[in-house]
Formats: sequence, structure tokens, C-alpha cells
Amino acid sequence: MLDLLLVALGVLLALSFVGALVYLYVQDVTQEKHAVLRNFPLVGHLRYFFERLGEYFRQYFFLGDRDEMPFDRATRSWVYRMAKNEGGIIGFGSTYRIHEPGALVFVNAPFPVLEEEQRPTPAVLIGDGYCRIPFAGRSLVNISAMSFGAISRPAVQALSRGAAAAGCWLDTGEGGLSPYHLEGGCDIIFQIGTAKYGVRDANGGLSDDRLRELAAHETVRAFEIKLSQGAKPGKGGVLLGNKVTPEIAEIRGIPLGRDSLSPNRHHDVANIDELLDQVEHVRAVTGKPVGVKTAIGGRNFMDQLTATVARRGLQAAPDFLTIDGGEGGSGAAPQALADHMALSIDEALPLVVDALIACGLKERVRVIAAGKLVTPARVAWALAAGADFVNTARGFMFSLGCIQALRCHANTCPTGVTTHDPRLQRGLVVEDKAARVASYCRNMNKEIEMIAHSCGLRHAREFRREHVRIVQPSGHSVALDGLYPHAAPGT
Repeated sequence: MLDLLLVALGVLLALSFVGALVYLYVQDVTQEKHAVLRNFPLVGHLRYFFERLGEYFRQYFFLGDRDEMPFDRATRSWVYRMAKNEGGIIGFGSTYRIHEPGALVFVNAPFPVLEEEQRPTPAVLIGDGYCRIPFAGRSLVNISAMSFGAISRPAVQALSRGAAAAGCWLDTGEGGLSPYHLEGGCDIIFQIGTAKYGVRDANGGLSDDRLRELAAHETVRAFEIKLSQGAKPGKGGVLLGNKVTPEIAEIRGIPLGRDSLSPNRHHDVANIDELLDQVEHVRAVTGKPVGVKTAIGGRNFMDQLTATVARRGLQAAPDFLTIDGGEGGSGAAPQALADHMALSIDEALPLVVDALIACGLKERVRVIAAGKLVTPARVAWALAAGADFVNTARGFMFSLGCIQALRCHANTCPTGVTTHDPRLQRGLVVEDKAARVASYCRNMNKEIEMIAHSCGLRHAREFRREHVRIVQPSGHSVALDGLYPHAAPGT
């Protein structure tokens, strides 16, 4: 009897399978959307299957350690080792392509700094003399803007705790201040985006009451007015509806489950004077430093900004400028903007620094650089170019366990970093990842200092452009101060 049941079940399954194939065959040959399926029913599905898996095969089996984009395997592996405190030691030589155009070569000193001559990197004051409560930035490397919503609750918790342990700051991104940002007790820079999430009044404008509430948090150290970001200059933040949970909707003040699309600029900021009006207003209300975040498309912005500050006075200047390169971006963005809009940080940073030096504003306005600066060499280059601090988002995402699955916008992140699916978030253990965030930050600062000592410098704030060379298409390297000569004050 049992044998008959098993035979009947097998026949039923076979008939069901054949029926499904027939149904799929008929569906393929009658549909009009996909030419491959219409011409090659059933078999054509293999094309889409392998196309979907192709990026994973390339990532793990076919691409070399230095071939992948946006971050190659060698870079990601370095971050993972730093986050796990496994050291940055390699054997048998480097795979870094030192002869390729753009390669960084630091100028080693014949007599490097002895251990007893080394000095701790000094903190830098932001807003000193121009606001009631200036902020001392301690870490060279800090956590760039990633909104709660773009990244998950456990990711924010781990970043907050790790930042507190390492002594760096955490930028909230434009999604508002959540309890998870405050959880670790780290220094926080609150970002005011174009939609003004977290500081909105009933009409969507800037609320002074909300600004005062936020400034009352001791750990909210500064405010950042976001004009644009490197991933998508000219377009506001994008948080797709599948990631707008009830909690995120409440924090942002937006409808549940609907796309959160910020305006492409502030409605009340249409020129430099209006931008500086808002900088002064937020500083007066909060008593804390206020800066501006923007991507740079050319000289025009800095020419207008420095000329307007010269006319209005130093009190009108932003306390810091966060310059995001066109290669930046940790969230969802239109490919046309991500690929082609705004200058690379390699070009934008010297331009901004030189404009500030020429107008005598470099000591007044601190410069924070961002844009794929996830390794100590890239940070050391930014310091040599004139940055006071560096922000990185994706470096810290890697420290959280990100595997570059390129699913940040789809709510299906396999490591729990950018998803609000509780099943996937379960993989991100806050206590473990917080320790890795702290280790990555500490080891970054440590290795930046190591490069400085090798250049004959007592600490990393002594980096200058003459300490780094850039390989040219000819294969020869040129000192950075030859490519970008220091501007003379008053020019």
C-alpha cells in the first residue's frame, strides 16, 4: 500500500512539474516584454538567472584583488583586518599599482622621527571665538553622514558606541536624531538636510524650538547645513518607501511606507547671502558651531563664499566646510549623478583649501574632506592637501561587516547594515560591531601617524603638500605642491 502511495505521489509531482513547465512555456511565448524569453522559452530564464548572479561570481571568483569597484577586495580586506585588530602587515610585497597614474607616493625622510620625539596629534577647535560652545575635534578620522533609515537601527547603535570608545564624531545624516545616535554618548554633528527632518515646524520650515531641543543635548556638538552630497549633487536625499518604517516615519515626520524624497535644495536658501544668514541664525539659536556640507563643481561656489564673507565679516563665515567628492555616496542615487556630477575630492579639496588661504580664512573655517577616503594613505593625502579632518561612511560600513553587496537601496542588505528586515538585522550584533568600529578608527589614526613619522613629522597635523607625490601618466611622480602650489594669502 505504501509503495502505491509513493508511486502516486511521484506521478503527481511529475505531472505538476510538467504542468508548470507548460504554463511557463506558454507565458514566455505569449508575453511581449522580453525578446529573449519570447524567442527562447524556458531556456531564456537562465540568461536572467546568471545575469543576476554575475556580480557575485565576478566579486569572489574572477576579479583580481585590485580590480573591483567601487572598492577593490584588497581595500576591503585591509579595513576588515583593521576592524578586527588583526594588523596591517603583509608579506612578499604590495599589490598596490605604484606605477599607475594617480598612485600616491609619500616622501620618506632619511632620518624619520624617533619614538621619543613623536607627539600626540593635537585636537582642533571648531568655532572658537565665534560661538558660545566651540567643539574640539580629537580624531583625524570620523563617521560621515548616514541617516537612520538609510542604515539600520543596530548599525546606528554600533556606530554610536564605537565612536564614543574611539573618540571620533558621528554625523547623523539628514534623517534626524534618533535615540540610537545618543545611545553611545559619542560626539554628534547634527545634519540639517533640505527637508529639515528633525528640525521641521508644522509647515516644513526650520523650527527654532527644535534647534534648541537638539542643542540641549550635550553630545550634539555642532550643526551642519547640507547643500549637496557627493553621490547625487543637485538631488535631495532618497529613502525608498520599503525602508520607511513606523519609527523612521515618526522621527522624520513623514508618511509611513512612502518614498522619502528631500527637495534638491533648501527652499529658504537660494544664494550665498541666504546661506550665511542661516548659518548665523542656527549658530545664534544653538550656541554651537555651524558648518556647510557640499560637493564642489568648480571655483564659483568658493569665489562667491569668500567674497561674501569678506564683505560681511568673519562672524558670517561657516565654522567648517565639509567637502564631499563626486566619488562619495553610501546610499541610493541616480546613476547619471553618481557617475558624472561634481569634482573628485582629489581636485575639489585643494581648490577649496587654496580659496580659503588666499582670503585669509583657513584658520577661521575648518575643512573636512570626504570621498572614498577609507585607508590611512588617502587620509594622509587629504591632510597634506589641507584638510583638518576626514569623514568616511563606507569605511565604517565595512567595519560593521558590509560586503559590498550593492543592495543598500533595496532593504535586502545581507549583513544587516542597510536593511530594516529584523531577520537580516539579526546578523549585526551591536556589541561585536561597536568594538570593530572603534578598532577601525583607532587603527586608522595610528597608521596615519605612522606615515607621518616616516615622513619625518612629529604628528599628522604637520603634513604638507610637499610630503606626497602623485604618479603621472608618464610614470613619473610629481609633488602635490607642484600640481597644486600653495596659494599666497591675500591673492
